[in-house]
Amino acid sequence: MHITPTITFRGIETSPALEADIRKRLRKLETYYGAITGCHVLVEFVQRHHQHGNRFHVRIDLIVPGEEIAVTHEANLRASARDVDVERFTKGKETDPERKHAHVAVREAFDIARRRLQDVGRRQRGATKVPVRQARGRVARISPIDAYGYIEAEDGHEVYFQKSSVLHDAFDRLAVDSRVSFVEERGDEGPQASTVRLLHPHRARLKASRARTAAATR
Repeated sequence: MHITPTITFRGIETSPALEADIRKRLRKLETYYGAITGCHVLVEFVQRHHQHGNRFHVRIDLIVPGEEIAVTHEANLRASARDVDVERFTKGKETDPERKHAHVAVREAFDIARRRLQDVGRRQRGATKVPVRQARGRVARISPIDAYGYIEAEDGHEVYFQKSSVLHDAFDRLAVDSRVSFVEERGDEGPQASTVRLLHPHRARLKASRARTAAATR
């Protein structure tokens, strides 16, 4: 559903091209978050200064279920890189340099609004990721034939792991005293590692290669 925004200009004349750009960007926002129910956009010319250049203040108020999102952005369009971007972005649409600069200020404000909406969407879906603590330890015992082993964690307790829990098919490179990181879970028979990552894999490969070479020369 496309909503119709309320658009207000202060300090600059109304621009049909800029209004069309705002509506297009709002429709783009709806592809990231489809439950927007209201939108008000203010584009305001703040000041003109020979050192700081033209400044535009853009405020976007979005209404979504359960909350309102307010984005305020003030852009200084003095920088030559932005001036080039303005000309590229608005070529053939605007002849007034002032409104060309306003296009860039609007674009930047809508970029901020998009990120805010994505954060809201993730929070409402419960998709905010909680970092999982990666414990560390050393391989205390390992049975290559039976494809399991035990990790001695840094606090001294042991954690059982299986070959299938070792990332990147690195089980065959594990040996007693190999340093690993792991995610600990509570298993039916005690602590169990669901994810085991071999630390310093290059060092482990070199050690295994040296062991094979030594065995071959005996």
